[in-house]
Amino acid sequence: MPFGSAPASEQAGAKRKQRGKTPAPFSLRLTFEERAALAVAAGAEPLGCYIRRRILGDDVTYSRRHRRAPVQDHEALGRVLGALGQSKLASNLNQLAKAVNTGTLEVTPDSEQAIRDACADVQRMRAELLRALGLPAETP
Repeated sequence: MPFGSAPASEQAGAKRKQRGKTPAPFSLRLTFEERAALAVAAGAEPLGCYIRRRILGDDVTYSRRHRRAPVQDHEALGRVLGALGQSKLASNLNQLAKAVNTGTLEVTPDSEQAIRDACADVQRMRAELLRALGLPAETP
């Protein structure tokens, strides 16, 4: 091995570190005024991209992240959110779960129907959310 060169295993480790996932973020403390001035200068551009471009120049390549699919049907999403806001579904399911956990749930035709209704409501909301997001509806 030539003098001053690292063993092959160390070289391989260094290459893996270079190729690894995204490097750890770099933190920079700014005053409120400095940050506000940067935000104004950045305009609609994300602040991190603006700072990076100013430091490294316009030839910097950016890795694009996968963005979430946009809402396909705003009316369907509104219906689901409205139904969630008006329903007592979360409270009712929580009460049922508490009763099951404490062993106090008496299974009657009414309680069984309430559970079936809650499940049907959840299935309808799931279908509406999938439709609103433009995702294929899966059949159970």
